[in-house]
Amino acid sequence: MSTTTPRSAAPDHESPEAAARRLRRAKKAALAAFLGGALEYYDFFLYATAASLIFGKLFFPSTDSTVAQLSSFATLGVAYVARPFGAIVFGHLGDRIGRKNTMVLTLVLMGASTFLIGLLPTYAQVGALAPTLLVVLRLLQGLSAGAETAGASSLTMEESPVGRRGFFPSFTISGISAGIVIASLAFLPVASMNEADRLSWGWRVPFWASVLVLAVAFVVRRALEEPEVFEDKAQHNDLVKLPLTEMFRTHPIQFLQVAAMSFETVTNTFMQSFGLAYAVSVGVPTRTMLWVSVVGNLCAVATQPLFARLSDRVGRKPVFIAGVLGSAVMIFLYFRSISTGNLPVIFVTSTLITAGTYAMSNGIYPAWFPELFNVRVRYTGVAIALQVGILCAGFTPLLGTALVGSDKSHWLPAAWIVAGSSLIAVIGALTARETHATPLAELGNPVHHPAAGASERESVLTR
Repeated sequence: MSTTTPRSAAPDHESPEAAARRLRRAKKAALAAFLGGALEYYDFFLYATAASLIFGKLFFPSTDSTVAQLSSFATLGVAYVARPFGAIVFGHLGDRIGRKNTMVLTLVLMGASTFLIGLLPTYAQVGALAPTLLVVLRLLQGLSAGAETAGASSLTMEESPVGRRGFFPSFTISGISAGIVIASLAFLPVASMNEADRLSWGWRVPFWASVLVLAVAFVVRRALEEPEVFEDKAQHNDLVKLPLTEMFRTHPIQFLQVAAMSFETVTNTFMQSFGLAYAVSVGVPTRTMLWVSVVGNLCAVATQPLFARLSDRVGRKPVFIAGVLGSAVMIFLYFRSISTGNLPVIFVTSTLITAGTYAMSNGIYPAWFPELFNVRVRYTGVAIALQVGILCAGFTPLLGTALVGSDKSHWLPAAWIVAGSSLIAVIGALTARETHATPLAELGNPVHHPAAGASERESVLTR
C-alpha cells in the first residue's frame, strides 16, 4: 500500500463548459445509481420481509415455528453465498467491457428473479419443488446484488467533480434506503389482510410490482455513458485481461481493508430481518415494525448525502468510524426497547441508528471503497471485498435466531453480534488510506499493463 501523502484534490483547470458537463454527467450517474439501488434493494429486502413473515409458513411447513423460521432465514443467507460469485463475474465484466452495460445486466437479472418469486407454487401445491425453486431464484438475486452497488458506486465516483466525490456516490445508498422504504410500504397492505388472503395471494403482489421500478431504472441506466477515466483506458488498450488476479496482486491490503469495513452492513441486515422477526415474536405488531423501517430509511435518504458531503470536507475516516462505533452502542438500546415493547423508544432508537449512526458509515463507503482501488481493477476490487462482510451479514439473522431461541428476554447475543461486526469494520477503517483529497488519477496502487517497461513493473512490485 502506498504510504505517500495525498496531494490536494485541486484538478487541472477546467473550462466552465467542461465543469458544467462534468456536473451534468455526475447528476445523471447519481440518478441512475439511486434508481438502480432502489430496485435492487426493493427486491432484496422485499425478500427479507417475506422471509421474516411469510415464507416459513408457505415453503417450510413445520410443527416447530422456530425451525420453520430458521429454514426461511437460511434461504435469506443463500443469496449472500451467491453474492461473491456475482461480484467475481460481473466485476470482471465491469472492468473489461465497462460499467454501464454490466450494470444494466445486473438490473434485469434482479428484476426478473423477483417477479418470478411472485409466481412460485407453495409447498402444499408441489412439495419440495417449491423451496427448491425459491432457493434458485434467491441465488439469482444474490448474483445480481453481488455487483450492483460496486458498479454504481464506481461509476458515480469516477464521474463526480473534485471535492464532491463523496456526495454524488452516496445516492447509491440513498436509493437502497428508498428501496427498503418502498418494500416496507408494499408490505403494509399485505400485513393488513386476513391471514388466508395474505398467504394465498396477497404476499405475491409486491413481488409483481417490482416490474414498474425495473422499467424506470432500465430506461435511465441505458442512457448512461461510460466514465471518461475508464473510456481513456479502453481506447488506449490499457485494461487488464484478468482484473481479479491483478487486483489481488496489486491491492491485497486494500482488499482486506474494504472486506473488514464491509462488516458495517451487519447492522442494517440484522435490523431489517432478525429485528423484524424478533419484534413480532414478542408482540410488537407487524405494521408497527414496518412503519419503524419506513421512518428510519426515509430519513436516511436525506441524511446519507449530508454525511457524505461532510466527508468531502473533513475526510472519510473520521465520519465512517464515528458512525460504526455509534451503531455498536445504539444496537443495545434498540433491542432493549423491542424486548420491553416500548413503541416510542423503538421508533427513536431505530431512526437514530438507520438515519444517524448507520447513515454516517453507509453513506460514505460508495466513495471511499472505490477510491482505494486503481481504475483498472476498481469494479472487481470493490465488488468482491464488499461481499465478504455482506456474506457474513446474510447469515447473522440465522445465528441470532439460533442463539436467542425461544427465550425472548435473551436478546444480548443478537446485540453482541452487531457490536463485534462493528469492531471489525473499525479496524479496517483505522488502517485504510484517507482518500477524500487524492486526485482521481492517483487513486489506488499502480497496476501493471503488459506493454509497460521494466521500470514500471519494478515500481508496481515495490510500491
